[in-house]
Amino acid sequence: MRDDLGHPYDGERPRRIVSLVPSTTETVALIAPELLVGVTDYCSHPADLSAERVGGSKYPRVADVVALAPDLVLANAEENRREDVEALRAAGVDVWVSFPRTVIEACASAASMTAALRLPRPEWVDEAAALWAEPVPRWANAVVPIWRRPWMVLGSATFSGDVLRRLGVDNVYAGSTEPYPKVPITELNDARPDLVVLPDEPYEFTSEDGPEAFPGIPCALVSGRHLTWHGPSLVEAHGVLRRQLAEAKRA
Repeated sequence: MRDDLGHPYDGERPRRIVSLVPSTTETVALIAPELLVGVTDYCSHPADLSAERVGGSKYPRVADVVALAPDLVLANAEENRREDVEALRAAGVDVWVSFPRTVIEACASAASMTAALRLPRPEWVDEAAALWAEPVPRWANAVVPIWRRPWMVLGSATFSGDVLRRLGVDNVYAGSTEPYPKVPITELNDARPDLVVLPDEPYEFTSEDGPEAFPGIPCALVSGRHLTWHGPSLVEAHGVLRRQLAEAKRA
């Protein structure tokens, strides 16, 4: 079996897993929580996780991960740094790297990972694949900031962009040459999108921090877990995001 980047995995069913990806943590926790010995500070689901915390996704404490003696570390090509993955492999630790860029790829990726790890197929995979299979007809376009100071937005070929596309919302910057371009706030407003989508991660936009920068443009405050996580939350996200986006557009 090979991970999403083509790296082979020939191990047996792991007994000790460290997950550096919140959505992957949730996937494993719903199947075999006893296998998780380490997770990131941002792994918030399920709420009763008892595994050791090893830092953030971008900057995990590699020495702490190795000290937990995992059979396998779960990482993501976008959320985790290549140098950390290489350091773990140099220390003799197997690493499985996911990299889904669409909702359908996310379902296939989770099914492939759990099969390689000799774990049961996640129940959410088929339900999510069915829910998201047919995109909703386009009804709006949107700017999707993911950071401010400086302002950064969703650009090309991103998982979250595919989530929105399948809900009928086109990303204004989908044609960018970068996945997360820096764009001046004046340009974002001049684009006059139908909607501004403000997730609470990686930057925590709130009703008091974000909408004021887009006067006269409807803003939808959404959960980053629903918009950016490629795991079990995809089942809930389909209905929740569709409702939140529509309500914001009507407001």
